[in-house]
Amino acid sequence: MSEDVCPPVSQPDAWDGPPPLLPDAEIAPGYRVVDFLRRGRDLDVYDLWSESRGCRCVGKTVRPDRLESRGIPARLIREGKLLLRLTHPHIVRAYEVQTSPPPLVILETLPGETLSHLIDRRQRRLNAQDAAHLGLHLCSAVGYLHRNNILHLDLKPSNIIATHGMAKVLDLSIARPPGRHHGGIGTTGYMAPEQSQGDELASATDVWGIGVTLYEVMTGEPACDVGDETSSSGVRAIPCRPKPVRRVRRLPVALASVIDHALSFDPADRPSVDELTARLGAFIRDSQAAMS
Repeated sequence: MSEDVCPPVSQPDAWDGPPPLLPDAEIAPGYRVVDFLRRGRDLDVYDLWSESRGCRCVGKTVRPDRLESRGIPARLIREGKLLLRLTHPHIVRAYEVQTSPPPLVILETLPGETLSHLIDRRQRRLNAQDAAHLGLHLCSAVGYLHRNNILHLDLKPSNIIATHGMAKVLDLSIARPPGRHHGGIGTTGYMAPEQSQGDELASATDVWGIGVTLYEVMTGEPACDVGDETSSSGVRAIPCRPKPVRRVRRLPVALASVIDHALSFDPADRPSVDELTARLGAFIRDSQAAMS
């Protein structure tokens, strides 16, 4: 069943801060609200109608009560401009960035649902073949980002849309070039150990993100309990050490080995994106051969 990118908030009392715009309100010249989709800590997300394109699209904008907050509008504009530079089938496409108040990033509408919504609402876990294909899509997107000197740094089920066998990566709001950054950049429970501690970040950090995503879609449980990491952005945290995935769900040994390897505590022990791609591809080929 096709769903909105983000399920709409169903109860007005779930909103904090000012109420969102109502349907048919003009959020910016040429863009009218169809529906309110989601409110985050800093941003509102809308289903919009584009007069110039004659179609629906998604608009990300700064919450009215965050417009004066330091850095939030600039971060949204930076993300939008970054997405405008990128063209990849497994990364959400940006159409336009408007910088005048309120800042607005226009994105393609993606039918389907986030992996986190799939897990939470349907209580559904992916089978081994589907998970391996998902891993290949993530490797493709991440490899493209890395070749453009970008680390995503926030790969997790809620930042991935799945529809018709296609995965697309969302939300590059904290994307950075490789290097040393302050500890705690990322989402609690999904950060690689080096992210938590403020160590050097490199391609292996996003390999961890692929690993925690595959772990969760295969088991229905996060790889790291939220109690394992207690930081918010900018604060050091206790790094997570996931238990082997086969302790949570019986999986083919070859696939479990790939996931556990991607979640090695030491980034030097994780496979490269190319190695991960090769191992996932080999698993799919071997599985198909065994079934034929």
